Amino acid sequence: MIKLSLLNRRDFMTKTALASGTLLVPLNLTSSNLFSPKEISNNNLELHVFSKCLQFLDYKDLCKAVKEIGFDGIDLTVRPNGHVLPENVLEDLPKATEQMKLYGLIPKMITTKVISPKDATQILVLETAKEQGYQFYRSDWLRYDRNFPVTENLDKAKTKLNNLAELNHKTGISGAYQNHSGHFIGSSIWGLQQVLAGILPTNLGVQYDIAHASIEGGKNWEIGFDLIKPHINTLAIKDYKWKNINGKWRPAFCPLGEGMIDFHYYFSLLKKHQINVPISLHAEYDLGGAEKGKVPTINKLEVLKRLKKDVTFIRKIWNEVNTQ
Repeated sequence: MIKLSLLNRRDFMTKTALASGTLLVPLNLTSSNLFSPKEISNNNLELHVFSKCLQFLDYKDLCKAVKEIGFDGIDLTVRPNGHVLPENVLEDLPKATEQMKLYGLIPKMITTKVISPKDATQILVLETAKEQGYQFYRSDWLRYDRNFPVTENLDKAKTKLNNLAELNHKTGISGAYQNHSGHFIGSSIWGLQQVLAGILPTNLGVQYDIAHASIEGGKNWEIGFDLIKPHINTLAIKDYKWKNINGKWRPAFCPLGEGMIDFHYYFSLLKKHQINVPISLHAEYDLGGAEKGKVPTINKLEVLKRLKKDVTFIRKIWNEVNTQ
């Protein structure tokens, strides 16, 4: 019965998405974040792990390890080469979700390659996630086409993300677009705010990534944060430092607290602006290849130990800030 209803909705959503060209939802934004402070009460930290670094574990072992490390949930990869393959989402996402519930984990966030409201498989991913109780999904990114002016790129991105927000509204799930450094739409917070202006964060908001914001914004990241904060519906956490690699300075990710992010100050800003939304912890530093979604060349228990260190760090800083 579930499979049949999802397929029927998929056909309906596909036809609707193809026929639509405008955003049929309210365009006004409130002055404060729609998800705070009622999403997570009492300033509690709701911490999920981005499962890319644990893809060497099956669903049961994944959930068992994540619970023991001290996470509240899993930001599950539902994308090519992820924990759940999009073409198998009807069968496999319920299996993964069942294991999360058995271990007392919150099934709230997934990471996807969803970006097109006309792609039947992507629509089915969102429908199935909503059916399983997930509230947020991270979308794919849009890239700048250097053959066209920046302003034209932003105009095209605005149209695409408006259409995606409409699909999210109809499906009942919130999209989260990550501000990723590099030649991606959204690497510049100023451009991202322009693209998302008029879209409710309950339909499509920002998974704000402080590391990528700092990489691109330098000392100006806080101004960008002030600009984009009404759009934030989830957070991504990682740390980085600049390194000279083969004669070129590049950002390199590192364990939390060992890089350039002042998390105490950053969390104080989140507290000040009452932004208390689900957090996805991204372990992008050296984990013997696990950080790239591969089977690690180091001891698997060492991977879990390093993640535990990150969890301990982030909870300590969060508690210090919220008890001041």
